[in-house]
Parts: sequence; structure tokens; C-alpha cells
Amino acid sequence: MAPTLRRVTAIVPLHLEVLAGRSELDRPVRWVAVSELEDPTPFLEGGELVLTTGMRLSGADAGPYVSRLVARGVAGLGFGVGLSHDVVPPEFAEAAESAGLPLVEVPRDTPFIAIGKAVSDLLAGEQYEEISRAFAAQGRLTRAALRRRGPVAVVDRLAREIGGWALLLDPSGAVRHAADATGRRASGAYGPGARGAGEDEATARHAGEHGAAPEGTQDGPVEVWARETARSLEPEIARLRSAPSPASLALATPHEHVVVQPLGRRGFFAVGSPRPFSPIAHTVVNAAGSLLTLALEQGREQRAAAAQVRAAVLRLLLAGETGAAARTLAALGMRLPAEPVTVLVCQTSDPDALTEALGGAAPACLTAPWEGLLVVAAPDAYAEEVVALAARYGRVGVGAPGVDLPSGHGSLGHGAEPAPAGEGADAAGGVLAGGGPRLDLAVGLDQARRALASAAPVARFTELAGQGLLSLLDPDAAASFAAAILAPLREYGSRADLVESLRAYLASNGHWDAAAQRLGVHRHTLRYRMKRVSELLGRNLDDPAVRAELWIALCV
Repeated sequence: MAPTLRRVTAIVPLHLEVLAGRSELDRPVRWVAVSELEDPTPFLEGGELVLTTGMRLSGADAGPYVSRLVARGVAGLGFGVGLSHDVVPPEFAEAAESAGLPLVEVPRDTPFIAIGKAVSDLLAGEQYEEISRAFAAQGRLTRAALRRRGPVAVVDRLAREIGGWALLLDPSGAVRHAADATGRRASGAYGPGARGAGEDEATARHAGEHGAAPEGTQDGPVEVWARETARSLEPEIARLRSAPSPASLALATPHEHVVVQPLGRRGFFAVGSPRPFSPIAHTVVNAAGSLLTLALEQGREQRAAAAQVRAAVLRLLLAGETGAAARTLAALGMRLPAEPVTVLVCQTSDPDALTEALGGAAPACLTAPWEGLLVVAAPDAYAEEVVALAARYGRVGVGAPGVDLPSGHGSLGHGAEPAPAGEGADAAGGVLAGGGPRLDLAVGLDQARRALASAAPVARFTELAGQGLLSLLDPDAAASFAAAILAPLREYGSRADLVESLRAYLASNGHWDAAAQRLGVHRHTLRYRMKRVSELLGRNLDDPAVRAELWIALCV
């Protein structure tokens, strides 16, 4: 913060006397400029204390001269007396008072350079104080990062340091934690109501002890504020997510200034303040970003180990060893999802980020890497929310709902044993205790993988039947096949559209009159076109197999 003109005029050795504009003395002085020009404004940037002896100025010049300085945004005018003018011309005092420009009389014994040195010393002192405050703030942020819930503590501390608000967001842009200078807080994935399959209960209890709303409570104004703010930042986060290299961005409105930064691949954070961010404030924000990134990245090895455990759990479930799977998760403070579940198979370039984002979903989901893909078992009641979240990270295949884990009797957790043979299922193993048909986990996984082939970005197995045989084809392979088989027709130089003629012919089941009427041509014209199609393709259009291949090519 630059020193104010009030502080400069209060320096006793300078003997400065304020003649006009006393109500504007709190303006910051960014530099001192000495000029004897009638119009010095082309050489000013704004915020300067302009010093002149009025060598080329008279009382008649006061109005235009002061107006030009005001338009340029100078901090004030210092008029030296004892050389060109014995006293400050009263016209200058009147013009300055009228325009709200501080006017200071500089006595003959006070050299202009003394004023310049005094302002320079004040600026240096202010900069040193700001740097000292920045170092102190970095120290407080570092100590916050060393606390048990470091990221949350850093966000809380940062909001107080900048006198505004701060949001910690997951890779999808959902709120993990929020805080502002008044102390209001909103917890997302760090609160007990958002505990994922990988978070232990002790951590959840700790979150509850530190202000997170209990599970099942209504959202308060803080949670609403945090979500609305995060939603307003979605376009900017999308830009950062698609940027070729890490970058941050700054936004400004008439009432707020916002900075958004990525945290590696672990998410984003945003800060806002009613005041513009000074260079020192940017330094504090950057320090917080580094600490948050480090805190989130430090758990990478643990996350990799946890992913291996979850993959082993999935293999146990597929082998029917539900009890062993439950005990494995229980040893790590995790549990199986509540049944019945929907199985998703996700193809994403960042499975870690998707796993982390899904870890904040409630209730718990089971995520596990599987043959280069990410498998998710989500409770049916929350499957659509999970699908929408997963679709932000790539393509998603969704199996049919109602998948029962091999135990056949609902959720298992914390060492729960599987049901004995015959309990929860009939002897054939295909009926739930309630009497409904059971969908096997392996079947659900196979369905999701089949749906993934048609995902753009989401496909559901239950919808494939309505799409016919085409839904089971690989999209890229089918497109290549169609392009190759129809190429001779597309390259044909006639004005006749042989592709559309073929489509109408096949759609009419080879009926000449119906197809010709659909095209608006004579049936003999259509017969000639189909003869040309047969010649170009080297295929017999009366062959049902040929017709089937051509129809598939036209439909891709």
C-alpha cells in the first residue's frame, strides 16, 4: 500500500502546508514528479504528487491546468514558492478546492528532491512491511498445512489472510471445503455426510468436530453460498482443465476480484476479495496453492496402494468371496456399498482424479481399476448422480440396476460375514430373499463393458436393445466399414445421389414404386440408378446378405 498524501504532508521537516482539498488527503502517493510544463499529463501515469514552481503558469492558467491533472488522476499538486511566485496564486487554490485536488504549498527552503526522497523512503518502508507481512502469512499457512486436516486448515487460514473467501474444489469442481473472513465454513467431501469408500470413520468424526454439518441435516446458507460460487466458476474451471499447460486465471467484477488456480491433478482452489489483489496478496495466494498441491499430492503412494487393494476386492467379489472382500476393506476402514448396486465401467485419462471425485459421493461407492478401466459399484439410489459425475472425466458404460453382491443379503461392512449357503438365495443362487431375480456382479460388469463401446459419453446397457444390432458394433470400426463400402457411390460423378437412392430402395424393401415415390423420381430412373449401384459396388442387390451390409453402412 502506497503512503497517503496525508502522511507525506505530516512530515515535519518538509514544512508543507495544505491549501486546498483537505478531504482528499488520504489518496495514495505512488511517486513524485517534478515538471514545469504547462501540460505535464502526457508524462504521468496517475497517482503522482506533481511538484512545480509555476515558472510558465499564471493565475489565468489555474483552471485548465488543474483540470488536466484531475483528469489524469494525480494524487495532488505541490506548488513551490519563493522563485517564480512569492505565494501560491489564489486562482490555483480556488480551482483545486473546486476540483477536489489537494494543493500543497512548498516553502523556498524545502527542495523538491527532499520530498522525492521522503516519498521514496515511505514507499520502501511500505514494501518492506508488505514483504514482512507476506512472510508472516506464509508462516501461518505453513503451520496450518502441518495440522491433521491440512488442506482444510490452509483454506480457513487463507480466507482470513486475504480478508475474503476461499474454496477448495475437487477435480470435477465440486466443493470440498469453503471458508471466508467472517468464519463461515462449508464442507463437502471432507464432511461426514460425504464420506467415500476410502475414508475412515475417525476422519469423518474429526470433520464433524470441526464444524461440518452432520449427515442428513439441511444445507445452511454457507453450503448454498459455496455451491453457487463453485457453479459460477464452472466455465473458468473447464478452461483450466483443458489448458495445455498448468495456468491460473483472474476475474474481476465491480464488486469482487477472484483468482482460480489448479492444484496439479488433484483439483482447484479459488479465492475472492472485495479489493484488488496486491502483488503481496498474490504471493500469499500462490504460497497457499503450493501448500495445497503438496498436501494433496503427498498421498499419491497411499492412493496407489488403496487402488490395488480395491482391485483385489473386486476380484474377490467376482470370485464369490464376499466375506473376504468385506474383511479386507474393513481392515482399511472401508466398507462395501449398500446393495443393490449399479455397475459402471469408465474409460478416462485420469482415473485417480475420477476416483477422488467419486470418493466424495454419498453414500459410499466401490471404485477399482480393472483391465485399464475404472469399475464403479454405486448404490442404485445414487447411480444417476455417480454417472453424471463420471461423465465429466470420460466415457461411461452403465450396466442394468439391481446387481447383488455374491452374498445375496445386502451390504457388508467392517468384517461382516457372507450369508451361509442357502440364505438369501434359493438353491439355484438366482433369487434374492425378497423373491426378485438377482443380477450377478459379473453379469453387471459385462453389461457395463458392452455399453462402454457405444458410450458418447454415456451408454446404458438397458437402452442397447432398443438400438438394435448397431449398438453392439465398435463405432470406429463401423464407421471405417461404412466409408469403405460406400466410397464408390460417393465418388460417382453423376448428379444423381446414388447413396440416398440406395437408402430409399432398401428402406422400401426393394419395392420400386414406393422407393421412387419417396425420392420423387420415375421408377425406371430408380431402376437405372440401382443398376449403376450394383455395377459400382460389384454386388448383387437381390442378395439379402448384401442388403444387410449396405443397410448397416447407411445407418452408421
